Formats: sequence, structure tokens, C-alpha cells
Amino acid sequence: MSAPENCDLHTIVVLVENKSGVLARIAGLFSRRGFNIESLAVAPTDDERFSRITIVVDVSSTSIDQVVKQLDKLVNVLEIRELDPATSVERELLMVTVAAATPESRREIIDLVQIFDAQVLNVGFKELMVSVAGSPRRLDDFEALLGRYGIVEMQRTGKIALSELVKVDPTA
Repeated sequence: MSAPENCDLHTIVVLVENKSGVLARIAGLFSRRGFNIESLAVAPTDDERFSRITIVVDVSSTSIDQVVKQLDKLVNVLEIRELDPATSVERELLMVTVAAATPESRREIIDLVQIFDAQVLNVGFKELMVSVAGSPRRLDDFEALLGRYGIVEMQRTGKIALSELVKVDPTA
């Protein structure tokens, strides 16, 4: 799922009220403004009144400031932050069904599963379903290696991210 060469991708985290229609309004804003969403992940936070939306957006045709200003105008938006890839931890989940018609290909796929610390989720007569979580680049690598066996079906969650933790005690 690597981004095309001409993309200017930014990860934006939006804290919103957990109310019906909020996600639709945010997606509508991106659509109306012509901002391309590369990935979108949303889930409630530890406080059920709020949800956290992680949006990876291509802003090659506009500025990230314009995106943030437009988001900030929405009523149910409480906080907006852009995450710097150099100071954040990013993860994604990949589930894939891959052809495994021969005993040799099945063994090779299981070897890749072990190397990538993935999991076999389901086993069929001629296919394996596996999942792996990790950085988007790691998932790109896993997907590319599985591609030679024949990907039957695949789903990726989209990126989720948090800011890195402080590594130095500020009181010291």
C-alpha cells in the first residue's frame, strides 16, 4: 500500500465527540475540498464520549494548514494534531488469503509467517489466511513476498499512530 511518488502524505489525529454523523461530516469535508484520504481509522477512546480518528491524507494539491483549518470548523471536533513520522509510532494490520496449492508453497508461506511474526488465522484445502501487524513498510514487504504465491483476498486497516513517549525524565 505504498503511496504513489507524487504524494505528500500527512498523518492527522482528530479527537471528536462520539456522536452519529461525525465521521460522515469529516469524510464529506475531505470530499468537498478534494483532499484524498489515503487511509482512515476510527474507534472510541478510553472515554466512550470521544472517538479518535487517524487520517492519512495526501495534501500535494493544498497545504496541511488548510486541511486543519477546515477540520477545526466542524462542531464536534475537539482536538486536531499532525503527527510527525520521525516522532511517532505507526502500526497497521494486514489480513490476507494467499494461495497455497502445494505442500512446498504452504511450507514457504508458513516460513514467511514465522519470519514476520505473523499468525495463521485459517487453513483451507488450497489457501491460507494470515495476519500481521506492524509498520506500513513492514506490511508492504510482507505483501510483496506473498504476492508470488497469489493473493486471493486482502484487507489492510489503515495506519494508526501515537506520539512517541518522552525518553528523558524532564525533572532530572
